[in-house]
Amino acid sequence: MIKATFRTCAFLLLAAGFVAAVMDGARSLAASALDYAQLGGTVAGLLGERFAALQPAVERNLHPLLWDPVLTKLLLLPTSLALLGLGLLFHRIGRRSRASIGYVTRN
Repeated sequence: MIKATFRTCAFLLLAAGFVAAVMDGARSLAASALDYAQLGGTVAGLLGERFAALQPAVERNLHPLLWDPVLTKLLLLPTSLALLGLGLLFHRIGRRSRASIGYVTRN
């Protein structure tokens, strides 16, 4: 049941990543230059005012070095790349195990 949930989430994340890539491509064609939506801007748009409270919460509850070198670099990634990567990770976690057909009788 858990693997099915991971597969469903992987499908949704891959679909969202593909849509974001198409939107980035259309935006780049319209601007005649490489233009993509950064993950930080997308998260800020989704969270609104709560995004400003994310940095102090991470620094206070987890570790200060987690915010500055790690999360600031991740928030600069393109949204499509982040969604596709997370979707592939979920797909890998939720994949079905190979059926073992037969067995070896030799020693």
